Amino acid sequence: MRTLIGGYYRLLDWLLAATVGILIVPVTVQIISRYTELFPHYIWTEEMARFLFIWMVMLGAMVGVRDASHFEVDVWPELSLRPNALLRVVSNVFVLLFALMFIWYGIKFVQFGWDQDSELAEMPMTYIFVAWPLAGLTWVLFLGERFLADLRIVRGTATPADIPPPRDPTHVSPE
Repeated sequence: MRTLIGGYYRLLDWLLAATVGILIVPVTVQIISRYTELFPHYIWTEEMARFLFIWMVMLGAMVGVRDASHFEVDVWPELSLRPNALLRVVSNVFVLLFALMFIWYGIKFVQFGWDQDSELAEMPMTYIFVAWPLAGLTWVLFLGERFLADLRIVRGTATPADIPPPRDPTHVSPE
């Protein structure tokens, strides 16, 4: 299962990089057309940039949950392995609640946009709106993996793969 989740994570990471790379094209065309006469003023570039930006944010949030970098705030001192794992479980319960809201309301959002097309590209808006429930489902998947690893740490049955890497020693917390 870890291999499957790891492969999905790598796919999301690749899609995130591709989305950022592709986003550069319409934004660059917008800027050049705004200040020069090299390109006509394309309106589709604004819509494409907006859609790519939505997917970039959602993919980044999915990757961030797996990396434990998106929703993590360092307010506790560095504790030993078991108390840290217990704090992560408690913290991730709140992230899980947020993910479940994304799934529930994201499905409603997709249903709302089911028969809608984008204004300029005439693309089904479902392709954009599906990012919300997909993000929620992905968060649940990645959180499940983290919950299992943290519960094994709390029980004392952890494998080396369950133990997260130590925090960056060069990281300076604000005081």
